[in-house]
Amino acid sequence: MVKSPVKRTPTTLWLWYRGGSFHGFQRQPGADTVQSTLEAVLRSTGVPATVMPAGRTDRGVHARMQVVSLRLEAGDRPEALAARLPALLPPDLGLCAARQPHPSFHAQWSAEGKTYCYRVQLGGRVAEAWRPYVLEALEEPRLARCAIAPERLAELLQAAVGARDFWAFHASSSPRKVRTLESATVHELGGGLFEVRLRGDSFARYQVRYLVGSALLTAAGQLPEEQWRAALERADTIPGLRAAASGLILWEVRYPKGVDPFTPEERSTPAGLPRAPPFVDASGG
Repeated sequence: MVKSPVKRTPTTLWLWYRGGSFHGFQRQPGADTVQSTLEAVLRSTGVPATVMPAGRTDRGVHARMQVVSLRLEAGDRPEALAARLPALLPPDLGLCAARQPHPSFHAQWSAEGKTYCYRVQLGGRVAEAWRPYVLEALEEPRLARCAIAPERLAELLQAAVGARDFWAFHASSSPRKVRTLESATVHELGGGLFEVRLRGDSFARYQVRYLVGSALLTAAGQLPEEQWRAALERADTIPGLRAAASGLILWEVRYPKGVDPFTPEERSTPAGLPRAPPFVDASGG
């Protein structure tokens, strides 16, 4: 008699993490990563699952909203997992929600876009609470002793908005294709600290860090604006700057309304998300 395959419960997790404690998201031999840490904790609770993320973050990059897909053993439920998992996770990794999603949902392939934030200290002294989570412009050798006006930075980043080939601003390991940057804005957080917020349909590896870093170089007068615009308009190679990972946050992953596991209210005020830096929005909320 042939046994029927055991049905597992599709489950979606909304995770947050501070990237300074991890060697990136993806599992690596001999390294503490978000994936290996999470899967080890899941195994300790009787869930021998492999997690599939919305996207991989690099070493040192933080996430306010990382979404992962997994399957629970028969009889286990997302609600039960949500009740026991948080107490077992390390201090820099946490859970906001666990859901049983729409049958067609996949954390990566269902995503229709993402928002990233990048924090940069342009003037004054960085507050101690923020120090691990920002780029201090004066500490970056190529930006040292250069005045950078936030209005100029915003102007340059606005020029990047649109559908284009961002080849000049990402690693060659990512596919070369047209991507759409839907918006690029700069917000003042106070005390000389600013936040760049980029929203798009997809981002290649290092794209946000190269865009922000090269815009800072241009705003500082260290990269000619003609080269910046040629990189945007013709994908010309430039001597750009890959901004430090410490300032970057995967802020939000967006899904179509019909399959989004999370409500607008949950997205606005996620349960379990630390209020301390780096998870503070542009309005200070």
